[in-house]
Amino acid sequence: MIDTITDLDGDQEELVVTKDGDRLDKWLAEQLPELSRSRCQKLIESGQVQRNGLVCQDKKLILKTGDRLVVNIPEVIPLDVVAQDIPLDILYEDEQLIIINKPAGLVVHPGPGHPDGTVVNALLAHCPDLAGIGGVQRPGIVHRLDKDTTGAMVVAKTELALHNLQVQLNEKTARRLYWGIVYGSPREIQGTVNLPVGRHPGDRQKMGIVPVEKGGREAVTHWRLLERIGNHSWLEFQLETGRTHQIRVHSKQMGHPLVGDNLYTSPGSVNVNLPGQALHAHQLSLIHPVSGETITAIAPMPAHFEKLLVYLRQRIP
Repeated sequence: MIDTITDLDGDQEELVVTKDGDRLDKWLAEQLPELSRSRCQKLIESGQVQRNGLVCQDKKLILKTGDRLVVNIPEVIPLDVVAQDIPLDILYEDEQLIIINKPAGLVVHPGPGHPDGTVVNALLAHCPDLAGIGGVQRPGIVHRLDKDTTGAMVVAKTELALHNLQVQLNEKTARRLYWGIVYGSPREIQGTVNLPVGRHPGDRQKMGIVPVEKGGREAVTHWRLLERIGNHSWLEFQLETGRTHQIRVHSKQMGHPLVGDNLYTSPGSVNVNLPGQALHAHQLSLIHPVSGETITAIAPMPAHFEKLLVYLRQRIP
């Protein structure tokens, strides 16, 4: 039987054991093939593995059916992240926080395959004091956008702002609105997808609808139809939770995957050069961590998104 795996905000994995008798380090290496056995042992020894809610540092521990493991997997990110003069489109900034309009193709933080040229590198050049906020590897990062998703993203400039904004996201007081262009046309004009999202059991590059009892996590996406455009639709999405690939997975589950999202649907020809999925974080509203005022940032529609809308409208008979 395959053990179930789900991503926990990108840095942790929750695993459910379905048979007795395996040694902890050996089992982890089998379940997480991207990690060597020695790396798994180091994670265990450094207290990065929890078994049934308690830290477990015994690599020789024999697992039992039903054991739930949470593994924190720090990404292999260079500790000497350098500041780089990469232009930032700033939507809002003060001494506590900065909201940027992230372009497509820009990764949020350094990692395997992307040692530099990221949002973090750009932020360190713009805000030199950011290095000490939330750790050197991810200074000030409150939430992330996928590489090819564009739009509004907030970064904390102080520890106070970091913790406050993280609480807002967890308690759903921050409001995130996205625009997406999807295949097909929903029958209704609005709705909610409330289905747990977790790591796809057959393809670790993907997320999928995974029952909670098998490691999935609550995921709620509200959607609203903005425009029907022939065989496509322009939707607005409001996130209540922020799981990895949540909108992309829920859109596919609706039967209306995002245009350009070749990970979750077969490539389709729309005769518009898209950088990836047609998904844009249009609006971000939050409560200022010091003043208590509501801050709303609007990220303008990117050129490729607008070009796609124009093209699809022109195709309508």
